[in-house]
Amino acid sequence: MKNINWKVRFSNPVFLAQLVLSVLAPITLYFGVTYEELNTWGKLGQVLFDAVRNPYVLSGVAVSVYNAVNDPTTAGVIKDSIRAQGYEKPKKDVR
Repeated sequence: MKNINWKVRFSNPVFLAQLVLSVLAPITLYFGVTYEELNTWGKLGQVLFDAVRNPYVLSGVAVSVYNAVNDPTTAGVIKDSIRAQGYEKPKKDVR
């Protein structure tokens, strides 16, 4: 996936939050767990372990991560525009 500027994406806190939530949301929804219930590392680890053992949950996570990574404004699948591939840091909207 060299057509994605991973360096810039991972330096953007919004993308990181989106990626984390794209993994956690399908898992917590499937198991009916609220974020308040995940108050220890043991509970979080058990939920993640149960998720990895469940193909349905893994497919939900895969679709969710795909939606977080894919840029619908660019033609093609999981690809940044040529201009975005050249960014050194997330572009700020200047008006």
